[in-house]
Amino acid sequence: MRTPVTIIGAGLAGLTLARVLHVHGIPATVYEAESSPGARSQGGMLDIHDYNGQLAVEAAGLMPEFRELVLPGRQALRVLRRDGGVLLEKADDGTGGRPEVQRGELRQMLLDALPEGTVRWGHRVSGVEALGDGRYRVNFTGEPSKPGKPGQPSRPGKPGVVTELLVGADGAWSRVRPLLSAASPEYAGESYVETYLHDADVRHPAAAKAVGGGSLMVPEAGGTIGAHRERGATLHTYVILPRPQEWFAAVDFTDPAAAAVRIALEFEGWAPELTELITGADTPPVLRPIFALPDGHRWDRAPGVTLVGDAAHLRVPDGEGANNAMLDGAELAQALAAHPGDVEAALTAFEEGMFARMAEPSDHAELLRSFYGDENPPERIAEFFGTAGD
Repeated sequence: MRTPVTIIGAGLAGLTLARVLHVHGIPATVYEAESSPGARSQGGMLDIHDYNGQLAVEAAGLMPEFRELVLPGRQALRVLRRDGGVLLEKADDGTGGRPEVQRGELRQMLLDALPEGTVRWGHRVSGVEALGDGRYRVNFTGEPSKPGKPGQPSRPGKPGVVTELLVGADGAWSRVRPLLSAASPEYAGESYVETYLHDADVRHPAAAKAVGGGSLMVPEAGGTIGAHRERGATLHTYVILPRPQEWFAAVDFTDPAAAAVRIALEFEGWAPELTELITGADTPPVLRPIFALPDGHRWDRAPGVTLVGDAAHLRVPDGEGANNAMLDGAELAQALAAHPGDVEAALTAFEEGMFARMAEPSDHAELLRSFYGDENPPERIAEFFGTAGD
């Protein structure tokens, strides 16, 4: 089976690429390991910036649909001390260039804008092999790889696909990346622990008041509590702890109540409305170790294959990841449209632009790197956001 443009991964990067290709009349097929669009939670809030993410939305021709997803008021920001004292409170006046949307709704917007059958669900890549002359075979695991019933043979794996243009949009642990680079993500020295509080205005009023109408940051050298108000009265908490992986391995996340108590102990003495974001959670705490590729990750040009999004430039979260992933997809599609019949010229132009763009530190990157070890992180963060423009 041959396919004109083969995209591995139906995240924001891969779907933006497929949508902008469709706008330009270029067919593509996206292969995704998940079994369906709703197979797992798609994460929380994203602020989509007018200098990268929104440019991708415009290229996709979906700005009216995007505006329908924006949650008014969510650009508001509160920075507190550990005792709950307010250091900064910024209202959302509706004029900022970083409107907030739910990641899952943004992904669904892109899915809805693709022709039926563009995304092939339940296709987990088992390996990719170069066939020469810029051609590649992508192989998939079975569906699923279980033995057949008595007297029946086991079901074989899904047939592979051969392509002359392969795009790895398959995230941190990309199966396509090894075709181009020997780099592998390494633990960044910190992990996130996520929780949710539902119907918080009624069930958790003190925590809801602390978060306010948008996002909350309580940064300290030993750990940070952050939270977003999502659609309705759902509070999504991100606890950021700079600890080795061995420290988290000693926490029993199979016992949600005990794990929440253990994580909350790292914030002993903090205001109760802040620690309630951990101990009062309506969902089990979820551990998310943070990995990153080396700074300045790049590769030599190889015929017929490239990377976008986290597969290309996985970073410590800095507020730009989803935005850059979408812009990658849009710019690659535009490059292919601008170089009809010359894939190598398109890939060269795209990669040179992406490498240059990703070599520039983001507005918040250095600030986030200095969260820990600073003598006064809360005041420093409040000062930064108090003077930074939208």
